[in-house]
Amino acid sequence: MALLLRTISELRSHLTAHRQGSRGNIGLVPTMGALHQGHLSLIERAIAENGIVVVSIFVNPLQFAPTEDLGDYPRQLEQDLKFCREIGVDLVFAPEPKELNSTGDTQALNGTTSVIPPQSMTEILCGKYRPGHFTGVATIVSKLFNIIQPDKAYFGQKDAQQLAIIRRLVKDLNIPVEIVPCPIIREVSGLALSSRNQYLSTTEKKQAAEIYRSLQSAQVAFTNGELNTAALVNLVKRQLNSTEEVKIQYVELVDPVSLQAIKQIHQAGLLAIAVHLGSTRLIDNIVLQKRQPIVAIDGPAGAGKSTVTRRLAQELGLLYLDTGAMYRAVTWLVMESRIAIDEEKAIANLLTDLDLKLTSPDSAELPTVVHINNQEVTNAIRTPEVTANVSAIAAQAAVRAKLVSMQQQWGEQGGLIAEGRDIGTNVFPNAELKIFLTATAAERARRRMQDLKDQGRDDIDVKQLEQDIKSRDEQDSQRAIAPLKQADDAIELITDNLSIEEVIEKISKLYNQIIEG
Repeated sequence: MALLLRTISELRSHLTAHRQGSRGNIGLVPTMGALHQGHLSLIERAIAENGIVVVSIFVNPLQFAPTEDLGDYPRQLEQDLKFCREIGVDLVFAPEPKELNSTGDTQALNGTTSVIPPQSMTEILCGKYRPGHFTGVATIVSKLFNIIQPDKAYFGQKDAQQLAIIRRLVKDLNIPVEIVPCPIIREVSGLALSSRNQYLSTTEKKQAAEIYRSLQSAQVAFTNGELNTAALVNLVKRQLNSTEEVKIQYVELVDPVSLQAIKQIHQAGLLAIAVHLGSTRLIDNIVLQKRQPIVAIDGPAGAGKSTVTRRLAQELGLLYLDTGAMYRAVTWLVMESRIAIDEEKAIANLLTDLDLKLTSPDSAELPTVVHINNQEVTNAIRTPEVTANVSAIAAQAAVRAKLVSMQQQWGEQGGLIAEGRDIGTNVFPNAELKIFLTATAAERARRRMQDLKDQGRDDIDVKQLEQDIKSRDEQDSQRAIAPLKQADDAIELITDNLSIEEVIEKISKLYNQIIEG
C-alpha cells in the first residue's frame, strides 16, 4: 500500500493500468505534506468513494511570497508515507519542483505557464496579503488535474477561499473533475487543525482557541436572528481583541460561492478570519446558513445516549440519525454480498454507489426504518449474525469515511439529532447544540447490573463491571480514529441522579432556548 512515486511517467503508468482494469474512480487528495487528522478525513472519504486514491505531497513554491515560510514549511515525507500506508492510500505522488516545471518565482511566476483565476476572487481575504498566492495554487492544482485526471478531488473547508477558487477554475475551464468539499476538523479546544499548528507553543495553542470561540459567538448571534454583516464582524473582532496576543489581519463576511462582500446574510455567508499569533499566521471560517438546529450528543458507553436521543427525536420532531443502524446496514450488505469481513478493498468498492435511507418510526420504542439499495432491512440488520460482525466492519476506515460523509450530507439541511463518541467533535463540529452525556463508572456499572438482572442473570460482579467500564472509557478515549472526547463547546450533563425524563427535559429546554433565541 501507499506506493511512492516521484515522476509523472511512473504515476501515469500506474493510473493507466488502473483504468485498463476498470477498477473504479480515481480520487485525488492534494496536500503539501505534514499530514494530520484533518488530512485523514479527506483521505478516508476519498478511499470510501473511489477505486484508487492518489495523495499528492508537494510543497508548492509558487504559492509562497518571498517573505513567507517556504524554507521553514514542515517536510516529513517518511512520516507522511507511514501515515498513508496505515490508512490504505494506494499511490503517493511526491515530485520534485522541477518535475512540475515549477521555478519558485512567486512574484512573476516566470518560467511556467500560469493559471490566473478571477481577480475578484484572488485579491480579497487572504489574497490581499499574499499576492500571487492563488495564481500559484491554481497553476499547480491544474497541473495535478491534467497529470492525474481524477474523477474526484478532495479539499478542506478550512481553506474556504482556495476551495471557492478551485470550484470556479473547474467550472470555467470545463475540467471534468468533481470537487468534494470536506468539513473542518478541529482539536477539542476548537482550534482548526493545520500543519502550521506545530509552530505554536502550548500557551499559544490555548490562546488560538479564541479564534473558534469568536466564530461560535457569531453563530449564536446569527441563530438568534442577527443578519447584519457589520454587527457580526464587529462581534468577532471584539472577542478576538480580548486576547492581546491574537493580532487580527482580517475578519470578513462574504458570499460563500463568489467571495464577494455582502451587507446582510440572506441564505448563507462565509465568515472568515486570519490572525497572527506570534510568528504564526492562522486562518479559520464558518458558514452561517439558515437551517434547523443539529443536536450532537456524545459520551461514554452506558450513559443512556441511545435512549435519550430516540426520545428527544420524537419530542423535538427531529430526524434521529441512527448511526448504529447505518453500520449494521453496511454489515448486512457485506454479508449478503458474500464478501469476507476482512476484504477491505472489496468492501470499499461495494460502498461506491451505496443508497442508504433512514426513516423515523412512529414511536421511540420502535427501531429506525432502514432501506439499503432500495431494500427494507429494518429487522434483518438486527440479527445475531450482523451483531457479531458489525464492530469489525465499523472499524474499517473506508466504511467509516463513507458513512460519516453521508451523515454530514444529511446534516447540511439541519433538523437532526445524533449520538456517538465524536458526533460533536468530528461529524458535526458546527452543531448548534452539543451535549456530553455522562455518568460515573460506578453508576453505569449499577445500571448495567440491573439490565443483566432483568435478563435473568444473577451472577454479576459489580466491581468487575465498573473496572470493565473504566477500561473501555480509556480505550475509547485513545482510539486513533473517532476518539471519545468532549468538545470544548459541549455542555456536560452528568446523569447519576437524573431520570431519563429529567435528562430529556434539560436538553429540551436548551434546544428551545436556541429556537426561541
